[in-house]
Amino acid sequence: MTNFFRMFPYSRHFVNWGITIFSVIFCVVILPSRLPGMELLGIGPNWPLIWVVVWSIRRKRTLMAAIVGGLILGFLQDSMTASWPSHAVSLVFVAIVTILLQKMRSIPSEVIEKDPIPIALIVFGMAVIAETMMAFQFSWIGGRSLVEIWTDHQRVALCSAILSSLWAPVIYFPLNRLWDVTHG
Repeated sequence: MTNFFRMFPYSRHFVNWGITIFSVIFCVVILPSRLPGMELLGIGPNWPLIWVVVWSIRRKRTLMAAIVGGLILGFLQDSMTASWPSHAVSLVFVAIVTILLQKMRSIPSEVIEKDPIPIALIVFGMAVIAETMMAFQFSWIGGRSLVEIWTDHQRVALCSAILSSLWAPVIYFPLNRLWDVTHG
């Protein structure tokens, strides 16, 4: 494969963009599906959140690239669900926090590349943060009592965090391998 990239130097960029676009489409399309093992108390994994965390960690993106990735995935998720409260706010925040963790060297890259547990833990924490931001948006909108919102938040945040962290390696490791091939 590397000989192919030597013969056609611009093909590496096309393949990289193709992998990125395909993975985004895959995460958005699989979002409403509930296959066996993908649902807990009516809550499924947050595939766009997983993608944003993987994008931010693996690619060592700049802050602006993380924000753009979070915005795009957030708007795509909003287009499939209610647009308010917006998922873009929470995914941008998750992307920023993930990039800051990466930049502060809180996440050793050697460990992340070989072990699924750090990825799962990061996704777990980011899912809790994202769902908490959604709960804040719901409480700001009004329409429901704060007790009801925060009681639902506990259930949604925990179920989403558990499922998203368990399914994170399904997105991370294939993309990690493909991105290694195109950057290698």
